[in-house]
Amino acid sequence: MSLVKRYSSKKPYLASLSRRDAIKWIGALSVTAAFPGLTACSSQALAPQSELAKGHWPQLELPVINATGYGKDPNLIIAPRASWPRTLTAAQLTFIAIFADIVAPREGSVPSASEVKVPDLLDEWVSAPYERQQQDRVSFLHLLAWLDEEARRRFDNLFVDVTASQQLAIIDDIAYKKAMQSEEFVRPAKAFADFRRLVLACFFCSPAGVKDIGYLGNVPIVGDYPGPSDEAMTHLQGVLDELGLTL
Repeated sequence: MSLVKRYSSKKPYLASLSRRDAIKWIGALSVTAAFPGLTACSSQALAPQSELAKGHWPQLELPVINATGYGKDPNLIIAPRASWPRTLTAAQLTFIAIFADIVAPREGSVPSASEVKVPDLLDEWVSAPYERQQQDRVSFLHLLAWLDEEARRRFDNLFVDVTASQQLAIIDDIAYKKAMQSEEFVRPAKAFADFRRLVLACFFCSPAGVKDIGYLGNVPIVGDYPGPSDEAMTHLQGVLDELGLTL
């Protein structure tokens, strides 16, 4: 896999997604079937390099987010203002932009995750004061801290400032199922799997992502409904046979 390195500490990611657009996007993200201050970028949050060892996992004390949410019965007539502030800094967004582009890089005319502003949406997501979002926040910020510590252990630099090939070398160790069987990588591998699912869900809820998968939505059909194609029925029957089920 080749990777174009777009960002670093000297070339930060610039957030530009409006709160209104982010909230609209969050609405699509929240109903998709894919979902049943960053200390990682601060040297104060990292263990001394001499103390880092294989199997390490950062111990972070994250500030509690106690902002007010929208509640169970929001006013749907008057568009609500965002009830919580975004919490990620420019350094955090740069880190996430690099990480998200590794998960969803540009392919031909299809833009990368950062190009469709996935980091902005992730900022909105992890800043929301709800249980699910706060669980993701804790997981992701610990993962980013681990990536920084691992980059320092291997390459004596922050993750955002090592080369693209060095970044991929670290990611490759936690991106596959075998990492779940390794005591060294099981915790970052689990956090990475969650992050990857969220990045891809964000991307494919964007206009560019919807276009990439060819989703058309409801399309009017003239005449009788033709039903599923023979190819689709063959595939369905194969799955049913494997499960021991019938139509």
